[in-house]
Amino acid sequence: MKPHVKLAEAAAPGGGRLTLHEHDGTFCIRINGQILMDSAATASETLLGELAVNRPLAALTAAPHILIGGLGLGFTLRRVLAGVGPDARVTVAELIPDVIEWNRTHLHGLNGGLLDDPRVALVPGDVAEFIRRAPAASCDAVLLDVDNGPVAMVQAANRGLYSREGIGRIAAMLRPGGRAAIWSASRDDTFADRLAAGGFAVEAVPARTYPAQRRPAHLIYVADKVN
Repeated sequence: MKPHVKLAEAAAPGGGRLTLHEHDGTFCIRINGQILMDSAATASETLLGELAVNRPLAALTAAPHILIGGLGLGFTLRRVLAGVGPDARVTVAELIPDVIEWNRTHLHGLNGGLLDDPRVALVPGDVAEFIRRAPAASCDAVLLDVDNGPVAMVQAANRGLYSREGIGRIAAMLRPGGRAAIWSASRDDTFADRLAAGGFAVEAVPARTYPAQRRPAHLIYVADKVN
């Protein structure tokens, strides 16, 4: 049996340890020993990217600007880049510098090489701060895969991203007809109601962890800006 190898370790925001592991060609990131993301189970991350770009052409500008909150193992970024043209701009905000470094080194052959794509702009830092500073109507789509979504919070500070005020900031940065796609570990009807109250038409899309999974394990909230 091939061993599990710890490739790197870093301090997690707010305390705890973040570790990167490899086993038989697959990679995972753990926080305090608990798996946070795994390269063998990325169907929901891929679906998140697909839901943002697989839309009628009229819904996107000729040169769309797409914001991804959370780099992770890069599978959402891969799907977004595959679905947009050469004039698109894709901004990736990643809070943890070590995750960026791991993608450029240990994970370069997985998806880390995508960071060299000329369409990609990498922004180290909090996506919530990026959204707060973003000009009005500057994005066509916002994708969030941050801290297990609005339900299972690892970092209490991230709650603001999914609050009424946070939703208002997302709405402000989206162009008319823009879309927010938000990964969630499980159903949160209260969050869906906040999105609707914030001026979005909302759909909860079931998401599998891996393609052969019998029942979807997670949800992606698709929120289209009404006006």
